[in-house]
Amino acid sequence: MQKKSLLTVLAGHEFLKEFHNGHLELLTGCAANVRFDADKMLFEAGGGADRFYLIRKGRVAIELPVCKRKIMTIQTVGAGELLGWSWLIPPYRWHLSARALEPVLALSFDGKCIRGKFDRDPALGYEFHRRFSRVIAARMENTFLQMVGLSD
Repeated sequence: MQKKSLLTVLAGHEFLKEFHNGHLELLTGCAANVRFDADKMLFEAGGGADRFYLIRKGRVAIELPVCKRKIMTIQTVGAGELLGWSWLIPPYRWHLSARALEPVLALSFDGKCIRGKFDRDPALGYEFHRRFSRVIAARMENTFLQMVGLSD
């Protein structure tokens, strides 16, 4: 079986669909394929947020620690979805945690590297912020609906 290039994998991910090819090429320098076993933490609330993930396979629970021993799963993300935006907003700390529910294959992006690309190419930064804003808004709405009992 022939391995796909990282550029091809990026171009095929739902979040990056129709991204300008020159921008995809810039992103490859900040990206890596990663794997997580089931029950492995991708990040934990309070830790430094230095990356984000585009999930390729598997499911990840987004968790909120509500007291010292209780964890609430507020959402689950899977293939084709984005995970993590705290790397984008100072002071770059995770507010939630993320745990692999099953084996996960993802693209991991170095946040500092990506922010540096934004400085050099404002159009790339604009497009990223536009796409991230849509995801953030949808997740917040889903969480609010869940909190008031109007959603699963």
